[in-house]
Amino acid sequence: MLPRADSYDALCRAFEWPAFGRCNIGRDACDVWAAREPGRIALILDDEDRRVSFDELRALSDRMANLLAECGVARGDRVAVLLPQRLETAAAHLGALKLGAISMPLAVLFGPEALAHRLSDSGAAVVVTDRAGAATLAPLRERLPDLRVVLSVDGGAGRDLHDALAAQPDRFESADTRADDPAILIYTSGTTGNPKGALLPHRVLTGHLPGVEMSHDGFPHAGDVIWTPADWAWIGGLLDVLMPALHHGVPVVAKRFRKFTTDAAFDLMRRRGVRNAFLPPTALKTMRADDPAPYPMRSVASGGESLGAGLLDWGRRTFGVTINEFYGQTECNMVVSSAARLGAHRPGAMGWPVPGHDVAVLDEAGAQVTDTEGRIAVRAPDPVMFLRYWNAPEATAAKFAGDWLLTGDRGVQEADGALRFVGRDDDVISSGGYRIGPGEIEDALVRHPAVAMAGVVGKPDALRGEIVKAYIVPAPGHAPSDALARELAAFVRTTLSAHEYPREVAFLDALPLTTTGKIVRRDLRARARRETG
Repeated sequence: MLPRADSYDALCRAFEWPAFGRCNIGRDACDVWAAREPGRIALILDDEDRRVSFDELRALSDRMANLLAECGVARGDRVAVLLPQRLETAAAHLGALKLGAISMPLAVLFGPEALAHRLSDSGAAVVVTDRAGAATLAPLRERLPDLRVVLSVDGGAGRDLHDALAAQPDRFESADTRADDPAILIYTSGTTGNPKGALLPHRVLTGHLPGVEMSHDGFPHAGDVIWTPADWAWIGGLLDVLMPALHHGVPVVAKRFRKFTTDAAFDLMRRRGVRNAFLPPTALKTMRADDPAPYPMRSVASGGESLGAGLLDWGRRTFGVTINEFYGQTECNMVVSSAARLGAHRPGAMGWPVPGHDVAVLDEAGAQVTDTEGRIAVRAPDPVMFLRYWNAPEATAAKFAGDWLLTGDRGVQEADGALRFVGRDDDVISSGGYRIGPGEIEDALVRHPAVAMAGVVGKPDALRGEIVKAYIVPAPGHAPSDALARELAAFVRTTLSAHEYPREVAFLDALPLTTTGKIVRRDLRARARRETG
């Protein structure tokens, strides 16, 4: 979709969105390549040591659409997919979308209450899952009156999916959906309150393509093979990797990690010839701590938390490329990206507005500002922008200020358009008259060899309003101590500034993380308040 260009400015001048009329993600991500080049590889299933072609994926997803219709699913009904990275996950999403239903990804790490909330709130009619998921859902069924059928890929408490699919025709005429028809319902990660369902339209796949292409330095190139450890149950796995890669005919590696390890990740990439990867910051930090041997890549992208100079330098040494950061959120994703090959890369900046997206920083009066901290916002309409929150009209209205979608994040936009991330509205620490973003302090802390992970929040303080409190997971071989706490505080003071250093440092075995690997600073803030008494 992106035109060829040798600079970011030239790319912006040449870019135009295609006409948005009628489109269907299920058809676009599967059937086009099945007709054009039937034997082309769509998925590489590592656990099964199997390659799946686009025509195989088309036939299976068509059977899935027919099966869902037999189960009574109609256009607009919700179909939940509670599975890890595997063939049936992709087929279930594609089949539901072809039918005109709304696919709803669910993370296999969700506990019973998290599942109950999402299934109840959405009124999901069908869940596609496995034996473990079906067992978790069984005691919840009385609380889920809208849930009619549980389909299991490997038996157990649900109806056997493969037996049911075998009886279905392998041809299905995809629904004639419009670009603005609802397609995918993804619940937010819950870093700022109860999870809300963000309803995304069919145009969202086309809307993602410029950001994916920019963050992967001109994706696709001949020979590209892409992988991410991110679960396909969240937007980073589903719409930053799986669906755009299928749209472009690029093979996607699927791997079910019971526990992510550096050795397993690098072994997978070498065995499967992975050339492109979306690696969330948590994965990158884990890899850096283990110091693996270099593995050359064509492109590596990351998003979710800002990367610091230290992590970027390590990435160049390890992967042979500059890691391109990108920014967005479930409600409006992949709207900012860096692109090293276009000269759009700067340490400390999360990127520039992706062509086709109007991203700005607003002051409290709603005016656009540069070189001043404010609210990061995206102008509507935008192809990746959500339609609404499910069952939450007041929350939907609160998300907008006039024509601007408010991300809930704070940042600074420089004169050349580059955006620097400061923190979420409720993450910013107000201490002694200073407004302090936690990300920069966390980045400084993880540069210290004794630190594996760091989470920074404001702790209530009678004198300063808040003080900077750091929670540290020590690196292997380093034991918590008062001396180490003082050393880390001094390290930040000398690395950053006197007003940003953590006045308190505590050590934890693990930090609270969302299923997408983001630090849940809300939990750390609650801990800090309890410590205050």
